Amino acid sequence: MTSVHTQLPYGYYTLPYCRPSAIEDARENLGEHLAGDLIENSRYVLTMMDEVPCSVLCETNLTREDVNLFRKRIQQEYRVHWIVDNLPSATITDPDQEIYEAGFPVGEITEDKELYFLNNHVAITIYYHQDPALYTGYRIVRFAVKASSIAHSPDYNRDDPTSYPKTCPLPKSPETHPTPLVLPANSNGTRVIFTYSVQWNASDIAWSSRWDVYLKMTNGQVHWFSIVNSLMIVLFLSSLVAVIMTKILRRDINRYKELEMTPDVEETGWKLVHGDVFRPPTNSMLLSVSVGAGIQTLIMVFITIIFAVLGFLSPANRGALMKTMVVLFAFMGLFAGYFAGKLYKSFKGKAWKKLTLLTAFLYPGIDFVIFFTLNALVKGQKSSGAVDWSVLLTLTGLWGGISVPLTFLGAFVGFQQVIPDPPVKVHQIPRQIPEQVWYLKPTFSILMGGILPFGAIFIELFFILTSIWQHQFYYMFGFLFIVFIILFITCAEITVVMCYFQLCAEDYDWWWRSFLTAGASALYVFLYSVFYFFTKLQIYSVVSTLLYFGYTFIMSLHFFLLTGAIGFYACYYFVSIIYKYIKAD
Repeated sequence: MTSVHTQLPYGYYTLPYCRPSAIEDARENLGEHLAGDLIENSRYVLTMMDEVPCSVLCETNLTREDVNLFRKRIQQEYRVHWIVDNLPSATITDPDQEIYEAGFPVGEITEDKELYFLNNHVAITIYYHQDPALYTGYRIVRFAVKASSIAHSPDYNRDDPTSYPKTCPLPKSPETHPTPLVLPANSNGTRVIFTYSVQWNASDIAWSSRWDVYLKMTNGQVHWFSIVNSLMIVLFLSSLVAVIMTKILRRDINRYKELEMTPDVEETGWKLVHGDVFRPPTNSMLLSVSVGAGIQTLIMVFITIIFAVLGFLSPANRGALMKTMVVLFAFMGLFAGYFAGKLYKSFKGKAWKKLTLLTAFLYPGIDFVIFFTLNALVKGQKSSGAVDWSVLLTLTGLWGGISVPLTFLGAFVGFQQVIPDPPVKVHQIPRQIPEQVWYLKPTFSILMGGILPFGAIFIELFFILTSIWQHQFYYMFGFLFIVFIILFITCAEITVVMCYFQLCAEDYDWWWRSFLTAGASALYVFLYSVFYFFTKLQIYSVVSTLLYFGYTFIMSLHFFLLTGAIGFYACYYFVSIIYKYIKAD
């Protein structure tokens, strides 16, 4: 059961529903555990092509605590999620346009919040496809559930399993409006009869297309024109920036070559700082660790999107996306260590052991501490979203048994690489950086530089946040791949532009600036997530709020590292290339 108001999933049998003789957990992989998908068996009996007009599942007396718990879950708008043949249950909200909403509500509540109705009857409709030319038998292609509240009369034979109350609505009979089952506050001994019906309908939907209708579950339509328009604007701006930079650089290089023929003329612009442009930055170890972690996240995201585009991570594979991201992140520690070690060696760093330890434990440690803290809070709410100690041990094993050794291996290989000399020599005495104009000062230029990368992804970010926090399917992986490529290009180009302006202003301290310029887009991602929280979600509890902002911080942190690494290497190669074309004494 899930609710958009609490973000805390609960097991089906945490409410006093009809229980089977033995409850079995059918979760299959690490991703399902991390997502809080608690899959359990039930007492419902479904036989292929066997229609059930009405059947009594069980009859139970609810205690005062049971009634209050049901009322609480109804008020929080919890929805029940079932699975048949790996298809999720759904409620038909618009039969004409075939729009479905995931799951069905536990109950209903009046607008004045005085009356609470418990949905104790479910009408199950299963759609099947048959094609004797291709296969024998039937294939289930859709699973719809309509829940209703009915105050059943007790006039049925409890010794006869085929007997059911007269108040039970029959699937093919005219629609009636029975008296709903009201749950009075603090009532004791409320008797509830749970019933269900099963109907089988033939469908023209092929088995390969059975997930298509579930991907239309969002209440709002996807604004394709707005998304494409935004991407075209970003592409146009990126192309324009690339053209301008190419022309300006060609003019600068030609001018510097002409000045070389007249040695009495004083150097100006970015050539003037050639003796300091490759001077190692302050906190070079932290920068190396951050760049390495960014490359780790970048490669993990890229491979995950590729797998998703190829169809390996479809919604039918429950937990596959989460599992893939976690496992890939652990294995990508190899690249984190390699790039961090190689970069740190280019800075003439000597404390390679400390660097390797920081690369292996700094940012993954921040993730683990936040996750462990949030998991403890969720566990205190007795939610199925809390992972048990076996899963925590599995995650610790992935970190300590795979990620850390691979990080050490990558760092060792990185330190063994031969670092080429920079195109120009570094002067022994650092040059004084002149006073910068207001728009080239670090804080302003960094904040301005992060706007364009954020503009490339903010519309797609809305759909990602909606899929995560409003429990909807996300399936536009092909479009996400395009957005990712646009983000990559935008981060690289905006960083190169800002780096060029900085060097022209005789400010050679570009190492951290290049990382922070592209990484500043993560600040706007976090601020947009705050805006989304207050405008699109209705979360009021402290634990749910901490859960949202905790995971949002982790997402923003890794987005900062990813974009920062892109910007850093774009600026690094840009600076290396332009200083190859000049002669410096």
